[in-house]
Amino acid sequence: MTRTARELLETTTRELAPDPRANPLVPLIARGEAAPAVLAALALEQRWVIPADRRAFLHLAERADPESAAYFTALAEGEALAAEHLKTFTAACGVDEEQADAYEPLPGCQSYPAYVAWLALNAGPADIVLALTANFSAWGGYCATIAKALRVHYGFGDEACAFFDFFAEPAPALDEAAAKAVQTALDKGTLNEFRAHRYAHLLQTHEATFWATLGEHP
Repeated sequence: MTRTARELLETTTRELAPDPRANPLVPLIARGEAAPAVLAALALEQRWVIPADRRAFLHLAERADPESAAYFTALAEGEALAAEHLKTFTAACGVDEEQADAYEPLPGCQSYPAYVAWLALNAGPADIVLALTANFSAWGGYCATIAKALRVHYGFGDEACAFFDFFAEPAPALDEAAAKAVQTALDKGTLNEFRAHRYAHLLQTHEATFWATLGEHP
């Protein structure tokens, strides 16, 4: 039976849902047990991740078909907005510009954007759409948990939590763009599901490495 793009996206997301034990840090944040320094490190690592991902998405938009390009353009626009929210979160963590500029990023945290950049250069755009959709589901759940914990346990206000609120909120327009991109690739026979699953698995692995590395941060 022929599957639709939406069915494929839902199945892939479900199959590649991460093991809850793969992220040791978010449960600590949820309980208010993570040190403020760890939250600051999270903000500072994201200062490197967000612009790197934005540039990768813009590159993908340039080399993709119109349907996939629309998806990646929307992602890039979202990263630009998230970067503004991130400034507020970083400041709420007590980090000023001088401290932010002096921060040395952790290799384990930066393996994720490095792999996204590799995908932008080497992978089929529609395959990446499928892989990213599966990964974003997990990331959105983490952000929802963190946003709640920041308010309940750390006394952060809405503006300081906006970065995480942004990624936690449903994005029906982006979901629609992903479905169109994948459906076009299915119709043209250009989607490689095996590779997409491989990419998604590696993205999830790098995501887990990000959180594990932060959890070990002093």
